[in-house]
Amino acid sequence: MIDDPDKTDRLVDALEASLPVETRLSASLIQTLSKRSPDVAIPARCNVVSVFYAGEEGGIVCALDIGGPDTKSAHLVSITHLIFERKLPLFSQIDAYSAPSHQEAQTAGAPQRPMAA
Repeated sequence: MIDDPDKTDRLVDALEASLPVETRLSASLIQTLSKRSPDVAIPARCNVVSVFYAGEEGGIVCALDIGGPDTKSAHLVSITHLIFERKLPLFSQIDAYSAPSHQEAQTAGAPQRPMAA
């Protein structure tokens, strides 16, 4: 088991209570999302507007507010691919969740830790 169910549930609950949460997107994530949604301008900053747990294989998934209410496709991203400000009260919990051992098991080739701004 990769995820500690209690810690993961507490983090998801804390994130839900804090929504929306500002995040930044890496250049590689912007590029990936731009390829998937060529008709939508992908910003460097956006908000996490929803979170859910997709199980051991999917981890914590964040819905981003890219494209506004008329967007044709949801932008769902693993929390491990987002950049959060260190001053965010939940940063240490997000950072611990995204520790290298967790992330390596979950996503091959992804950044080792969430980047801090």
